[in-house]
Amino acid sequence: MKPVILAGGTGSRLWPKSRAALPKQFLSLTSDKTMIQETVLRLNGIESLPPSIICNEEHRFLVAEQMRQIGVDNSDILLEPVGRNTAPAIALAAFQASENGEDPVLLVLAADHLIKDSDTFRTKIKEAQALAEQGKLVTFGIVPTQPHTGYGYIKAGNKLNIGFDVSEFVEKPDMPTATQYVSSGEYFWNSGMFMFKASAFLKALEVHAPDIYSVCKKAIEKTEKDLDFVRVDKDIFASCPSDSIDYAVMEKTSEAAMVTLDAGWSDVGSWSSLWETGEKDANGNVTIGDTLLEGTTNSYVNAEHSLVAVIGLEDVVVVETKDAVMVANKKNAEHIKTVVNRLKAEKRPEFEFHREVFRPWGSYDSIDNGGRFKVKRITVKPGEKLSVQMHHHRAEHWVVVSGTANVTIGDETQMLTENESVYIPIGAVHALENPGKIPLELIEVQSGAYLGEDDIVRFSDRYGRSDK
Repeated sequence: MKPVILAGGTGSRLWPKSRAALPKQFLSLTSDKTMIQETVLRLNGIESLPPSIICNEEHRFLVAEQMRQIGVDNSDILLEPVGRNTAPAIALAAFQASENGEDPVLLVLAADHLIKDSDTFRTKIKEAQALAEQGKLVTFGIVPTQPHTGYGYIKAGNKLNIGFDVSEFVEKPDMPTATQYVSSGEYFWNSGMFMFKASAFLKALEVHAPDIYSVCKKAIEKTEKDLDFVRVDKDIFASCPSDSIDYAVMEKTSEAAMVTLDAGWSDVGSWSSLWETGEKDANGNVTIGDTLLEGTTNSYVNAEHSLVAVIGLEDVVVVETKDAVMVANKKNAEHIKTVVNRLKAEKRPEFEFHREVFRPWGSYDSIDNGGRFKVKRITVKPGEKLSVQMHHHRAEHWVVVSGTANVTIGDETQMLTENESVYIPIGAVHALENPGKIPLELIEVQSGAYLGEDDIVRFSDRYGRSDK
């Protein structure tokens, strides 16, 4: 068995925590581990090959770093050059897994789901594997705990030795229909998790979505290895139709089967779902961080950076980050996409980035800015190096707070330690490296007429981002 983890979503309904550059699968929302880390760790105790993780280009170093943090360094990281939904993504993984004549059973998981009962989950995986070995395309149907209009549903068909045939897939219903579904006992939430032999999926894909099959087959034949990543041909893959596995295959195949799962599952699709699954106090509140609640009930309050006080409210969601605060009625929390779309249309940085931005070499936190200046706290991981670069419009002052910095300006290199500083003039080619064993922390003060992140010309870069 080979796990395939889909990590390409944007998680916009969890703004302001989830942003385009750091979506929910890379956040710690339900434990001290991130969602993708929990997904991989949940597989412990299951005999399987190393996981294949599918993500987009922009998130590749986040995936690699978060896998390194939990000791998983032998996973395949497959990069989608453009997003084309789940059917093409799984097709790429299936073709890759079929190389050298192999035909593993693929366990397809989303990187951003919550499953509280890992033991039951692992038991159900073994049941599903037995069906998959028989050539079935297996999906996991979640035993519903209540009528829910945010999920699609699966209707159980004939009983099999293990699980059920699938009678039909249905779209997200209205509340009266959802209530009818749940009371009937015949319908289950569509989890978006699957298991099948690679060959069985590709055979069904070729029959029901031949365009996706042929494009993905051609794209995977032209792959390039880049550090820990596998890149597929962008021009070929960009021509692939965009479609979900449900529409492209599962709703059309006669081999669809379902295993039921009752293990505390949630797709963590909104702030209200985090309230539903969170540990509540005597007043029905879920609180995270530095919070103070008075006369407040049945609410979700998440404070990242500052003290958040909530007084005399009920059924609200309050989420605070370093650069944004979101307050919503809990029943309207899923409408946050409207706000996210406005941020995107207005080209506001809060759509894409947090105040703290992660890079393959570390991170930077923009702690202050004005008309002609910006102040950042920069953290460089041990042994890492920023690109050799220059700026046309800004000069920089660096002050080392802790650790050791190798600073190159032009042809000269110098070593700086705590409380030492250096000045980089406009137009000077320069580089920063941490040669030490502990993180390098420094304060960067930028000054100039233009301070945008696109005023960087990279001459060389160990992460493949150079311009020349």
